[in-house]
Amino acid sequence: MAERLVFLTGHLARVRLKRLLAGLGQTEFAWEIIDIGVKVAALMSEDIIKRRLTLTGGIDRVILPGRYRGDIEHLSEHFGVPFIRGPDEIADLPAFLGRAGEPPDLSRHSMRIFAEIVDAPMLSIEALVARARTLAAAGADVIDLGCLPETPFPLLEEAVLELKAQGFLVSVDSASTDELSIGARAGADYLLSLDEKTLPLAFDCKAVPVLIPSAPGDLDSLGRAIEVAQKAGVAFIADPVLDPIHFGFAASLGRFIEARRRWPEVELLMGTGNLTELTDADSSGVTAVLAGLCSELQIQNVLAVHVSPHTLRTIEEHDIARRILFAAKSDGALPRSYHPGLLQVHDRKPFTASTGDIEALAAEVRDTNFRIMTAEDGIHVFNGKGHAVATDAFELFAGLGVEADGAHAFYLGAELMKAEIAWRLGKRYVQDEPLAWGVAAPAPETDRSRLAEAGHTLRAKKER
Repeated sequence: MAERLVFLTGHLARVRLKRLLAGLGQTEFAWEIIDIGVKVAALMSEDIIKRRLTLTGGIDRVILPGRYRGDIEHLSEHFGVPFIRGPDEIADLPAFLGRAGEPPDLSRHSMRIFAEIVDAPMLSIEALVARARTLAAAGADVIDLGCLPETPFPLLEEAVLELKAQGFLVSVDSASTDELSIGARAGADYLLSLDEKTLPLAFDCKAVPVLIPSAPGDLDSLGRAIEVAQKAGVAFIADPVLDPIHFGFAASLGRFIEARRRWPEVELLMGTGNLTELTDADSSGVTAVLAGLCSELQIQNVLAVHVSPHTLRTIEEHDIARRILFAAKSDGALPRSYHPGLLQVHDRKPFTASTGDIEALAAEVRDTNFRIMTAEDGIHVFNGKGHAVATDAFELFAGLGVEADGAHAFYLGAELMKAEIAWRLGKRYVQDEPLAWGVAAPAPETDRSRLAEAGHTLRAKKER
């Protein structure tokens, strides 16, 4: 029997919601819409729902508007039916529901992230631990201590010991056999950049070696190191090495493909920094493509690094990318509509309403509070007195009539400029909420079990 879903909404959104659900065609669930009797769905309260809602038997779940402020567990207990909070915007319902009426599961992945601290030799133990905590919070699984050529690292042993004591997995990446030996003796979990000549360093320790070619691009030398490790019964990871664009990038992609062909069962690692760091492009897109390559080739380890300011959120980007790709691969689907974390500059659905939807909404408004929305034709500002549209925020100010109200003018100026930025970039704009920049700039968490505080201008009026 198909699952039965009930969608709670208000007067203004009912028609749009019905049109969207009907447009889904045949679904794996049955649905009905209940207008709870308020104009704006987000204003429905727990008390209103309890008093006005009557559910017939056989309802499996009730979907609330994403901006509903209240305790959904109380509602679930009261009605004996699971209540869940849906997306903020009606336009996002198809992605939220998926094929079986469930939001995508991004709790799983199959990729280990090594996060390199490239300036580790110059940092104190306290600074290293603080950096490690930040990287782990962003999604890193292994803290990689990058050793620099001809740069002493006197605190290497102490750093490994302290990070291990703090519960971190640790790797040491160095071209120096002395530093690799120190890291191994201190208990490092992984040793990076070993080749067929330095591989014996890993024979007498528990650290897992990450093997690379002994000469750039020499896949045969990597193969010899793999054979030695296999004969010695040593667990290992192989890294054919990804090169920067115009310095062997295309050939290095071929090496990864060839490595997977030669050694279908060998665990591989890809260092993504040569592309994310050395290409002046938003790193989220680069990371998404590399994560896709890793997904297809079953590369379950990546080494990520942040040096350039434009890769500030690279660990967060790798983390959400591995989850999106895992979910899409499990579903046999394209990596679309799973999570907007890598859509930082543009949005797939920048406009939550059409021009016609906004015009219909504006015709229903009777009060003097300004509403600001965006559509393909520009920025819309409307209240009970009028409705204006422009593509330049400054063109709208003259018709607002707030010249004598400084606080209101400031608020509207800030909101209109935010709306113009969103419209020009093709981003989604929602009044009184920050623009969403994906994992590039995480939005502050909000408590959706309580009603939101009054907005800036309303607070100012109350204080006066």
